[in-house]
Amino acid sequence: MENSGSSGVLKQGTTEEKGEMARLSSFVGAMAIADLVASTLGPKGMDKILESMGRSKHVTVTNDGATILKSVYVDNPAARVLVDISKTQDDEVGDGTTSVVVLAGELLREAERLVAQRIHPMTIIAGYREAVTVSRDYLEGLAMDNGEDPVAFRNDLLRIAKTTLSSKILTQDKEHFAELAVDAVLRLKGSGNLEMIQIIKRSGGSLRDSFLDEGFILDKRIGVGQPKRVENAKILIANTSMDTDKIKIYGARVRVDSMDKVASIEAAEKNKMKQKVENILKHNCNCFVNRQLIYNYPEQLFTDAGVMAIEHADFEGVERLALVTGGDITSTFEDPENIRLGECDKIETIQIGEDELIHFSGCKRGEACTIILRGASTHLLDEAERSLHDALCVLAATVKDTRVVYGGGWPELAASRVVDELAAKTPGKKALAVESFSKALRRIPTIISDNAGLDSAEMVAQLRAHHADPSTRAGVDVLSGHVGDMQELGIFESFRVKQQVLLSATEAAEQIIRVDEVIRAQPRQREG
Repeated sequence: MENSGSSGVLKQGTTEEKGEMARLSSFVGAMAIADLVASTLGPKGMDKILESMGRSKHVTVTNDGATILKSVYVDNPAARVLVDISKTQDDEVGDGTTSVVVLAGELLREAERLVAQRIHPMTIIAGYREAVTVSRDYLEGLAMDNGEDPVAFRNDLLRIAKTTLSSKILTQDKEHFAELAVDAVLRLKGSGNLEMIQIIKRSGGSLRDSFLDEGFILDKRIGVGQPKRVENAKILIANTSMDTDKIKIYGARVRVDSMDKVASIEAAEKNKMKQKVENILKHNCNCFVNRQLIYNYPEQLFTDAGVMAIEHADFEGVERLALVTGGDITSTFEDPENIRLGECDKIETIQIGEDELIHFSGCKRGEACTIILRGASTHLLDEAERSLHDALCVLAATVKDTRVVYGGGWPELAASRVVDELAAKTPGKKALAVESFSKALRRIPTIISDNAGLDSAEMVAQLRAHHADPSTRAGVDVLSGHVGDMQELGIFESFRVKQQVLLSATEAAEQIIRVDEVIRAQPRQREG
């Protein structure tokens, strides 16, 4: 309803929705967002084409929940809450971005039915809280941990990577990419710093041609006439201006009465640049990498000194190069004692497809590596990068928390069973909320089955029968279309991802269920 201003509290033009209307609009908006991404869930999930409305008409083809929701403009405030939890899930663990939104949507769908039965929102929230605590504790008790056994843990990581990649565009080559991702993450030696892993995309070839290179690759050119190969490299990394053809007094005009004076100004600038290059060479570096351009004169001075000079390395490249070689990024060169040079065994040029790139091998920080992605088109490469990034994030999270659980809908069915048991013991209306939580959990394997073209009612009924036995390992096998043994099929997921999905979805649903009024204030008008 629109505020008439009779109360004299809210300014004219402010709109407010109260009670049932506010709750209904919140539920509808959040469920619409969940339905938007539900069809992308699981190994047989569908893709979405996202086309920007700008002049460029940029097109993205993806089934990544976080990417879809980030790209969609949402007007409903409750829907924005779900967009935010998807982004948080992506930042925290990298995967489960669709699951968390779908589960939150299903919890709200169940809550809407309960509210229609005149059950108070706080009763629903209390039931959901008890149910999520029991679910998490039960899954925590069933989680497997092979962190102390390197061989078994590597196998766990490979299975998790394959499971994560199964729902992505890389599913056809998931064994190959799972190996790449696990090798890259294990090189980090438990640090989990994904900045050490660089991903370079190059059109051409097939996805199968992608490979892991132990070192750092910079997509730049070496200066003309300079050495193309340097061993035992000492690298000075800088972000400084190396141009001589403009006077650095911004907004000033210099008046001269003869060309001799113009020449003397140019000579002074040249001498200043020569002094700067000499200061750089005093650091005893044999490679100079600059964030900004290096003009012809300083480049010639570096060539004469036999120093490799690389210009216009993008800021991300410079930051990562400093990280992996152990150097500092500097802008002044008068004090060589306080500037730390980067180090690596060898710098050389390599050919990837038709492009020539600079390869730094034997970096001081041995964790550094580069994954080179090959593919037929830029859209394919962009989606492959997103898929691989998700796998890397999940693996990095698993290295920190080494517990794993079965996948394929097994965690949701297992948790659903114990929540049903809790509902049977819970007195009063709260039991209905606990039971609704169980139904929402079962919707995840239902949607996975629907997206695979299976009979979801039959599949979930069979799974519930299997899960009457607490020791079962049954889950959805979308390839055969039957109930499968998750241990034999090698379908594993990170416990941390599942835990984050449960907690984030419940918290988001709880936040939306609490809403009883939506106020939309007009922007403040400029005065005068």
